Amino acid sequence: MVVKVGHRGAAGHEPENTLRGFRRAMELGADMVELDVQICGSGELVVIHDGTVDRTTDGAGEVAEMTLDELRSLDAGMGERVPTLQEVIDLAAGRIGINIELKGPGTAGPALEQIRRALESGWEVADFQVSSFRLEELSTFRELSGDVRTGVLYAIDDGGVMDFAERNRAYSLNPHHRAVTVDLVARAHDAGLKVYAWTVNEAMDIGNMRGLGVDGVISDYPDRI
Repeated sequence: MVVKVGHRGAAGHEPENTLRGFRRAMELGADMVELDVQICGSGELVVIHDGTVDRTTDGAGEVAEMTLDELRSLDAGMGERVPTLQEVIDLAAGRIGINIELKGPGTAGPALEQIRRALESGWEVADFQVSSFRLEELSTFRELSGDVRTGVLYAIDDGGVMDFAERNRAYSLNPHHRAVTVDLVARAHDAGLKVYAWTVNEAMDIGNMRGLGVDGVISDYPDRI
């Protein structure tokens, strides 16, 4: 079975990284939602992709320099607000898994703290995956946590991705779908790694990923998987 992951919620249908988008992903039958976290100026983990609010809200400025209240004053699309990671966890509890991408620096520790609180309240370890292009953040996360699943995000393999994933006891490789080949999937599976491809939106590409044997597909349109 291919795991269906809604990219930034259901970004093809709703404003990305918003509670509205995550609800839509659930309605569309996603198994997990993928989201991005940054630390804002008042210290909370907020769910937003970019280092600035310019592209995804009606405001301007650096996320790291804005307080949560300042972020809350912005429109993130269709009247939605920039959510905190805790709000998404509360929304998703008992309904859907969460793939947390560590987008900003210093996010590994705070993300793990919130995951641990969720585990204490009834979530299962398998309900979470933590991924990042920032290998130093993944390394830090693995040093802090021995059991939460991690995924190594990349677009182009410079030859060291598989080695890093094995050394850091990753759960999966998370390559751009154009980088997925039969050989890659076979090597990953031989190493005990899953393969989650991103961001796969066209029906033909989704079919290709299934044919290549990937374990998960991350898409703006989870209903197409």
